[in-house]
Amino acid sequence: MAKDSQDGRRRFLKDSVWSFARAAHEFVKHRDAPSEKAAPVPRTDWLRPPGAVAEPLFLERCTRCGDCVKACPYGSITLDRQNGLPVIYPDEVPCYLCDDFPCIAACGTDALLPVGGPAEVRMGLAVVSHRDCTAGQGCHACVSRCPTSALAMDFETFRLVVTDERCVGCGICEQTCKTVNDTIAIRVVPARLLVAKGQDPDAGRGSVSQP
Repeated sequence: MAKDSQDGRRRFLKDSVWSFARAAHEFVKHRDAPSEKAAPVPRTDWLRPPGAVAEPLFLERCTRCGDCVKACPYGSITLDRQNGLPVIYPDEVPCYLCDDFPCIAACGTDALLPVGGPAEVRMGLAVVSHRDCTAGQGCHACVSRCPTSALAMDFETFRLVVTDERCVGCGICEQTCKTVNDTIAIRVVPARLLVAKGQDPDAGRGSVSQP
C-alpha cells in the first residue's frame, strides 16, 4: 500500500509539472505572437483631381491609366488602393493649382476637362470647425497660404471666414492647419458630397462653417 501511495504521488506531481509546463508554453506562445492589426477604415475625404467631371460620369470615363498621377509635379494625385482611381488627400499633399494643369492635359478620356484657370476649379469647399480653430488666438497660417484669397479673419467675431465663391477646394488650408496645429480645424468637403447634400459646387454658395 505504501508503494502504491508513493507511485500515485509521483504520477500526480509528474502530471502537475507537465500541465504547468504546457500552460506556460501556451502563455508564452500567445504573448509573443504578433497581434492582428485591424484593417484600416477606407477614407472618404478624398478629392478628385481638378477638372473632374461629375462623379457618375467620371467613373464611366476614367480608365485608371494613372497618367494624371504621373503628370502631377507635386505628387498630389495618388491612386486609391481600393479601386485604382485617382484621388487627392488634401491633409497629406493638397492640389497646388498649377498654371497649366498638366494633370488635365494628360487625361485622354475627358474624365478631367480643361478649366479657364484656378478660379474655375471646383474640387470641394473648405469648412471651418470654430471649436477647434485657433484663429482667435492669433493663428492665421491658412489665410496667408490660400491661393484664391478665399479665407479671411473676421476681427469682430475673431473667427475665420470662408468666402465660398472663391474657394476651389484645393486643400492647402487643410494641410497647413494640420502642420501648425494639433487638431485640424478646417477641412475640405469633396464636391461629390456637396452634390449629395443638394449643394451645387459651381454655384455661389452661402458661407459654410461649423460651430
